[in-house]
Amino acid sequence: MLARVALAAIIASAPVPHSRVVSADPIDSTPHVLDGIVNAITVVGGTVVVGGSFSEVSDAARTTTYPRDNLFAYDLATGRVLPGFAPSVAGPVYGLAAGERGTVYVGGEFHGVDQMRARALTRLSLADGALVPGFAPRIGGGMVTSLVRQGTKLYVGGDFISPRTALARLDAATGAADPGFTITPDGPLTSAAKVYALAVSRGRLAVDGSFTTLDGHSRPQLGLIDISGPKARVAPWRTEAYASRCATAFPSYVRGLDFSPDGDYFVVVTTGGPKGGMCDTAARYETYARGANLRPTWVNATGGDSLYSVAVTGSAVYVGGHQRWLDNPRGRDSRGPGAVSRPGIGAIHPRTGKALSWNPGRERGIGVKAFYPHSRGLLVGSDTTRLGREYHARIGMFPLP
Repeated sequence: MLARVALAAIIASAPVPHSRVVSADPIDSTPHVLDGIVNAITVVGGTVVVGGSFSEVSDAARTTTYPRDNLFAYDLATGRVLPGFAPSVAGPVYGLAAGERGTVYVGGEFHGVDQMRARALTRLSLADGALVPGFAPRIGGGMVTSLVRQGTKLYVGGDFISPRTALARLDAATGAADPGFTITPDGPLTSAAKVYALAVSRGRLAVDGSFTTLDGHSRPQLGLIDISGPKARVAPWRTEAYASRCATAFPSYVRGLDFSPDGDYFVVVTTGGPKGGMCDTAARYETYARGANLRPTWVNATGGDSLYSVAVTGSAVYVGGHQRWLDNPRGRDSRGPGAVSRPGIGAIHPRTGKALSWNPGRERGIGVKAFYPHSRGLLVGSDTTRLGREYHARIGMFPLP
C-alpha cells in the first residue's frame, strides 16, 4: 500500500496532459474558502491540499463551517473537507508540493505549525496534520514562495538567505541542502533576490524572479538550470525579453511559469502595468533552444492587466490574473483592436498563441494565484467568490468533459 501511495504522490506532482480543453462549467462539489486568498494547490493521491491566507472554510452546501489556519484538505472525488487535517499554520502559505506516504510539503511566511517551530518550510502528514519526523530544513532569513518535488529532491524558491540564497535543492526526506546544487540568483531588482516561480521537466529547472544573474551568468528575471547531472549548471539558454523596464512600481514583473507536459516548451506570465513590451503578458519559450538572445515563440498581451498564474496542459495554456482581455497588444489599460474579453481567466492555443473560445468568466479581484491540472480537470485558486458565473469561493474546479 505504501508503494501505491508513493507512486500516487509522484504522479500527482508530474505534468498532466489533457487531450481537450476543460469544461467552462465548474463542478458543484468543491468546498469554499470564506475569507482571504488561496495561493497554492496540490494533489496527493485523491486529496486536494489548499494553502493561502484564510481562517475559515465550508462544505459545498455551505451548511458546515470549519476553522482552518491557512491550510486545509478535501477529498477530490466528493469535496468532503478532511476533519483530521487541521494544522494551525502561523502565517501565509505560498507553496505546496506532494510528498510520499501521504504527506505534503508546505512553504510560506510562517514560524510554526501547531505551536511547534517550523520556519518557512515543513512537511506534514495528511492523516493528522502532524510534522513528519526527520524532515529538518534550515530555511532562514526569509520566506518560501515556490516548491516543486522531483523524486528524492525538493526544489525551493523564495527570498531566504540560508541554507542558500533564494534557491535551494533539498533532500526530500531530511531537508538537508544538496551540495551538488550551488546556483545562486543575484543582481536583485528589488531589495533582495527573490524567486517567484519554479518548474521542473526533463532535466531542466525553470526559475524566474527579481534577479539579473544566475551563478554569475546574465539571466534577466528568467533562466533555465540543467539538472540532468549530479551537479547543476546554468543552461545555455538566455532571453533579453525581461531586461527592459515596466512600470516603476514593478521593478521585477515575472510571476508564474509552467512546462508543457512533454517538457518541450514553457510559458511565463507577467505583471508590470500598461507599458507594452513584455509587461502584462503570457509568452511561450522553447526549452531546448540555445542562444544568448532567444525570443518568445509567441506573446499574448492583456493590454495592462496582471497575470499571476499559468498551467500548460498540451491542449491549452490557461492563464489567470485580474485581466479583462487577451489578444490585446495595442491596449494600454484599454481594449485595443482585436482584443477579446476574458475576465479573470482564459485559455490560449499552445501553438498559435491566440485566445481560445473558452471563456467561463471570473470575478476579477486580485486574481488567480494558483492552478493545478490533474487527470480529472483543472483546479483554480484565487481571492474571489464567482467562478464560471457561479458561487465558488476562492477554490473551484473545471472538469474534463
